[in-house]
Amino acid sequence: MNITIYPFFLLLAVITSLHMPILVISPRLIPDPPCNKPDPTTLRPDQMTVIISGFSEHRIPLLHTIAAAYAAAPEVAAVVLLWCNPSTSPQTLAHLTQNLSAVVLRAPSASLNYRFYPWRIIKTKAVLICDDDVVPDAASVAFAFNVWRSDPDRAIGFFARSHAYDVASKTWIYVMEKDKYSIILTKLMILNIEYLEKYSCDEQYAEARRIVEEKNNCEDILMNFVVAEGIRKGPVMVAAEGGGIRDYGDARNDGVSEGVREVGLSSRRGEHRKRRGECIREFHKVLGKMPLKYSYGKIVNDVGEQGLCQKGGKLVHCDQQHFR
Repeated sequence: MNITIYPFFLLLAVITSLHMPILVISPRLIPDPPCNKPDPTTLRPDQMTVIISGFSEHRIPLLHTIAAAYAAAPEVAAVVLLWCNPSTSPQTLAHLTQNLSAVVLRAPSASLNYRFYPWRIIKTKAVLICDDDVVPDAASVAFAFNVWRSDPDRAIGFFARSHAYDVASKTWIYVMEKDKYSIILTKLMILNIEYLEKYSCDEQYAEARRIVEEKNNCEDILMNFVVAEGIRKGPVMVAAEGGGIRDYGDARNDGVSEGVREVGLSSRRGEHRKRRGECIREFHKVLGKMPLKYSYGKIVNDVGEQGLCQKGGKLVHCDQQHFR
């Protein structure tokens, strides 16, 4: 496939005039763009734009699988690979991403804040932000999008964590609890494009964005602060459908090469929970408030009976029986 190199602003004009994903490589790093506030009347409500954050060349083969899965989903209007590794040459990136089912944009730097920039290429109200090591299931993506459409002010996702106040140390900490959550991770998150504009352009979050830059972490926590501050509600966790959500980046994986499992934009090694707890405390300090709200349970795509009936000497859900 021949790849033509366009200046960035012409590149955007070409992309936005088309109705299907294409491959475009910017010949240079995009300059730090001015804040863009999208016109809500021009945004499609019936589909979403997928933004995949890429950094490691080791994950390019996996990115092909991820991009193809999203591109095949009828709920997806466009797939964008936001390449955040400035050391990758345009020639190398063009070669590695041949036949990729996505538009390729290069971020100005490796800053995690660019994951939430309201790029002009986004022409939908819903934006799906995801990592480059999570392969979606089509049924799960469709279900999550339908849940978002029923409550478009909330952040929707499959991976949840929580903040908590540790009485002993008198500090906020980052935890994973079984009965509640207040943070949806950017492994796969669906949210309204308005929050991208608020995260990136609102001056009240400028110092918090600086903390994200400094720690190379916690952009997802800050976005949950932004959403919760706007609606005074917690996020929504949904149950995976079909084959589930394959997470190659989870350290508990067996049989996944280190080059795929342990590379990426954010720093995950070492005292991961401690560092993210520090982010929560610093965000609380600079913003002067704790807007995070708890949610309980998750939404499932099955309202079958919960009662148990005896069949063949075994107890099974009553709606699994075949009555004549």
